Amino acid sequence: MLTRIACAFALGVLSATPAFADACSDHYESSGVPLVTGITYKTWMVFPSVNPNAAFDKVSRAVLAEGFVDVNVEKKLGTLTAQQETSGSGRPQTLRVVVRKNGKGSRVDALFLVQAGQVAPGVSKNLCRIVNAVGE
Repeated sequence: MLTRIACAFALGVLSATPAFADACSDHYESSGVPLVTGITYKTWMVFPSVNPNAAFDKVSRAVLAEGFVDVNVEKKLGTLTAQQETSGSGRPQTLRVVVRKNGKGSRVDALFLVQAGQVAPGVSKNLCRIVNAVGE
């Protein structure tokens, strides 16, 4: 009986996850020319039942869990800026997240900025993981 409950719970969680990922990926876009200019990756989502303070706390924890450093939090403004240096070049990539009130819930915007000469594969998945943390 306990096994059935655990399986049902796992199935429910797994089936709910793509719904968040699909909505986030629907809003994902990028601009810039890889290796020639800087690239801006961005996405956003609305969480109608999550207040901005709770949303901001969840996003902040998600950013820290992703390993970003130099995290600058302005909770009053609903902004978070963080750095990530993974190429060894000493030129960091910047993540900006803004959480704002949207009706009775929250809207979360995330931008990831990569400098000219750098590439960042898998950004959509990683940005959506941060944004989707609000709904978890």
